[in-house]
Amino acid sequence: MNAYRTLATAARVLLQLRHDVRSIALMILVPCVMLLLLRYVFDGSPQTFDSIGAALLGIFPLITMFLVTSIATLRERTSGTLERLLAMPLGKGDLIAGYALAFGAVAVVQSALATGLALWALGLDVTGSAWLLLLVALLDALLGTALGLFVSAFAASEFQAVQFMPAVIFPQLLLCGLFTPRDRMQPVLEWISDVLPMSYAVDGMNEVLHHTEVTGDFLRDAVIVAACAVLVLGLGAATLRRRTA
Repeated sequence: MNAYRTLATAARVLLQLRHDVRSIALMILVPCVMLLLLRYVFDGSPQTFDSIGAALLGIFPLITMFLVTSIATLRERTSGTLERLLAMPLGKGDLIAGYALAFGAVAVVQSALATGLALWALGLDVTGSAWLLLLVALLDALLGTALGLFVSAFAASEFQAVQFMPAVIFPQLLLCGLFTPRDRMQPVLEWISDVLPMSYAVDGMNEVLHHTEVTGDFLRDAVIVAACAVLVLGLGAATLRRRTA
C-alpha cells in the first residue's frame, strides 16, 4: 500500500460524493430521521426509547453505510472506473483503503450528528459517557462501510447490491439481541449470534447504556467490531476484480 495513492483515492471519492446530494442525505440525515421517528413513536413511553435507542443508534448507521457504500462502489465498478483505476499503478489495498477512508470521514459526521441528536435533542438517557456512545456508533458505521465494500464485489447491478441486505443485514438484526436477550434464544441461534458482528455492536451500546465506566465487556465488544471491519476490508481487497462484470 502507498499512502499517497490511498489519500488520492479518498480525495477523489469525497469529491464525487460532494456532487451526489442524495447519497449524502441518505448517509447523514436518514439515521437522524429514523431516531427522531423512533423517539416519537414511543412518545408515551420514553423508557422504551431509552432501552432500545442506544442499540439502534449503532444499527441505523451500519445499515445506511452498508447500502450507500455497496451501491456507490458497484456503480464505479459497472461504469468501468474501477477497471481503469486498477490498470494504473494502484494496488487493490490502496483502492479499498481509499474508499474506506472517504466513507469513514462521512461516517464520522454521521455518527456525531446522530449521537448528538439522540443525547441532547431527543433526551436519550445513558449512564456512560457520550464519547463512548459516539465511538461505538462510529465503529458500527465503519463496519457497515466495510461490509458494503465487500458485498459489492459479488453484485452485478445496483438491484443485486440491495438484495444482499436481506442476506447480510436482516439475520444480524434479528439475532443481535435487540428484540430479546441472546442468552434466551434457542441455543443454535445463540451460537450463530456469537459470531455476528452486529451482536457485539449492540452489546457495546448496552454497556454504555448501563455502566458509568469502561468495562472489560465494552472493550471486548469494541475490539471485535473494529477487528471485523478490518477483516472484511481485507476480504474486500482480496476479492476485488480487475474486470467489470
